[in-house]
Amino acid sequence: MSATVTFSVDSPQGPKDVSVVYRRGGSGDPLLLLHGIGHHHQAWDPVFGILAADRDVIAVDLPGFGASPALPDGLAYDLAGVVPALGALCQALGIERPHVVGNSLGGLLALEMGREKLVRSVTALSPAGFWTQAERRYAFGTLLAMHRGAKVLPVPAIERLSRSAAGRAALTSTIYARPGRRSPEAVVAETLALRDATGFHETLVAGRAVRFRDDVDSVPVTIAWGTRDRLLLRRQGVRAKHTIPGARLVRLPGCGHVPMNDDPALVARVILDSTS
Repeated sequence: MSATVTFSVDSPQGPKDVSVVYRRGGSGDPLLLLHGIGHHHQAWDPVFGILAADRDVIAVDLPGFGASPALPDGLAYDLAGVVPALGALCQALGIERPHVVGNSLGGLLALEMGREKLVRSVTALSPAGFWTQAERRYAFGTLLAMHRGAKVLPVPAIERLSRSAAGRAALTSTIYARPGRRSPEAVVAETLALRDATGFHETLVAGRAVRFRDDVDSVPVTIAWGTRDRLLLRRQGVRAKHTIPGARLVRLPGCGHVPMNDDPALVARVILDSTS
């Protein structure tokens, strides 16, 4: 069951109210889960129950994605705008310096939260920001094509495609190595989440200037990359390891860009090991 929390974030024009939809469950050390661009907190459903057996798990819809409203005027979708909002979210939920796990855009945000000492550990799954300019253009072009495709397809067509393995592959094979494992309902929901993401374009615009070049030496960092990631190619994981020398680099065999669905047991084990 999802809930909504509203909290205040400082901006140059004064405090702004931000609302975030989240799912929370389990008990233990707090564990914040951040999805990628165009996705929603349900991306974590394949591992949520496993993690909640040992952690207090909070999976959020980032502002402007999923069911969370767009950021108010005066707050940008760059790191300087979103990371303080996530810090304020943690305060509003009563979680002090949680472990944070992020995928893609969420991985970049998680690393920045670690650099700002807002969390106790970082696990980044195929994090954005370790690209060359050519790799970034390829990834952004692919995301834009997915977004446009989701916009163009009528809902009945999306539902019809989701009922077959071939259709689910057509809709989601860019981010999953094993799209046939995703349920029809999940594929429809995430395609609509991509189509309706109010923060999509502004996040891409902000991302054009992003290249993560800073070490994160204040907290333990684990970086994990799927061997079948077709969006952010796995060589970027080696680049991330050079940027953050103290990080543990983990290979996720057979996994795509959003690995939680491709191998839930492996991804959950990596997360639990990294947050122990």
